[in-house]
Amino acid sequence: MVGEADDAAESASLTSKPQEAFVYDLLIKGGHLIDPKNGIDAPMDLAISGGKVAAIDADIPAESANQVADVTGLYVTPGLVDIHTHMYATPGHRNAWAGDNSILPDGFSFRVGVTTMMDTGSAGCRTFEDFRFRVLDRFQTRMFALVNIVGLGMNTNVVEQNVEDMDVEQTAAVAKEHSDIVVGIKTAHFWGPEWVSVDRTQEAAERAGMPSMIDFGYFRKERPYHELVREKLRAGDISTHMYRSSVPWLDGNGRVLPYLHEARERGILFDVGHGGGSFVFRNAVPAVKQGFYPDSISTDLHTGSMNDEMMDMVTTMSKFLAMGMSLQDVIRLSTIRPAEVIGHPELGHLSVGAVADVAVLNQMSGRFGYCDVSGGKLEGDSRLICEMTVKDGRVVYDWNGRMGTDYRELGDQYGIRDVDHIVIPDV
Repeated sequence: MVGEADDAAESASLTSKPQEAFVYDLLIKGGHLIDPKNGIDAPMDLAISGGKVAAIDADIPAESANQVADVTGLYVTPGLVDIHTHMYATPGHRNAWAGDNSILPDGFSFRVGVTTMMDTGSAGCRTFEDFRFRVLDRFQTRMFALVNIVGLGMNTNVVEQNVEDMDVEQTAAVAKEHSDIVVGIKTAHFWGPEWVSVDRTQEAAERAGMPSMIDFGYFRKERPYHELVREKLRAGDISTHMYRSSVPWLDGNGRVLPYLHEARERGILFDVGHGGGSFVFRNAVPAVKQGFYPDSISTDLHTGSMNDEMMDMVTTMSKFLAMGMSLQDVIRLSTIRPAEVIGHPELGHLSVGAVADVAVLNQMSGRFGYCDVSGGKLEGDSRLICEMTVKDGRVVYDWNGRMGTDYRELGDQYGIRDVDHIVIPDV
C-alpha cells in the first residue's frame, strides 16, 4: 500500500528558480507511476515542459526542473477521464438539471484527478449552441459532449418522450457542426414500448459518422435489453448504466448471462454511469469477479448523485477496488480505455510528447464502506483520494500544498503596498 495522507504531507517540497536555467518546467518526483497504455507500473519520475510530457525515468535530477513536486509514497497516473457527466441545466427539470442546479465542471473535476469530462446528452440540437457558449467553452476542464436525440435535451422526463422533437437530420447536423467536441448521439429515459428513440439515435449517429450512447430508460417487455445489445447497437456504440438493477445479469447459478458476452464480442461497449439510481452491487460484484469489467468507469455526475452514494470519480473507482479489481485495471478503465471509447486516444496516457494531464493519487488503507443506489453496502480496505492534479502541464489542484514555499522563507511581503507609507493610527 502506498502512502498515508499524513505521511505524504510530510514529504512535500518545492524548488523554484529562474526559468532559463532549467530543462523542464515541472518535475513530479518520487512517485509510483501507473500508465497502462505504456505498460508502466514502477517508481518513475515524470518531467513536463511546454504543457507536454517531456521525460520519464527512474531518477530525473531535481536540479533540471524549475519546479519540483515531491510525491513520494503516492501514485502518479494519467489524468482521469470521466465520460458520463451532466453539466447543463435547462429550466424545468424536476430532478437534476433544473435552474441553478447545474454542475460546473471545474468544481468537480480537478479535486478528484479528473482532467477530461464528457457531458452525455444534457443538450439537444435546439439547446446545444447555448450549452457550448455557457459551459463547454468557459471552463478549464477538457470537455466533450454527446447531442441528445431530443431537441430540448434533458429538460424534463416528459420532454424526453416527445417523438416529434427527435429530429434525426438536425441532430446529425449539429453534431457535425460541433465535431471538435461532439463525439456521439445520446438517448435516455424513454418510457414507450417502441424502439423509436433508439432507432432515431442510431440513424442520427450513422449520419454524423459517430457512435451512440444508449441509456435504455424504462425497461419494457416489448423492447428487451438483450435485443438492444445483441441486435440494435453497432460495434463502438455504448450501453451505459451497465450495472443498474433492471439489467438481467445472472442465470440461476449466478453466472453472467451469455448474451452479455455475445454483445461484447460484437464490439458493444459497456459504461458504468453510476449516478443516483443506476448501480447495484448485486450485479456489479459477481460480474467483476467473473471478469466482466466495464469499458469505462464513470460517475453520471449530477446534483442527484454528487452527495449521494456515488459522490465522485475516485469514490467510484474505489468501489471497484473493493470488488477485487486491481489498481492497475481501475486506472486503465478510468484513463486510456474511456479515452479510446470516445475516440480520443491521444488522452489518458503519459507517453513522451502527450499532453501533460496527470493525477497524483493516494491509496489510503483502513476500513471503508461503500454504498450502491439501493442501500446495499460493501466494505473495503482501501480508498483513493486525489492529492494533486496537473492539466496541460499546470498544477490546478494541490491538496497538500506541495507547490507552496514555507512562509518563513518568504520574508516580509507586502505586494504592491509600500510599507514606508503605511500609517498605523493610535488606538
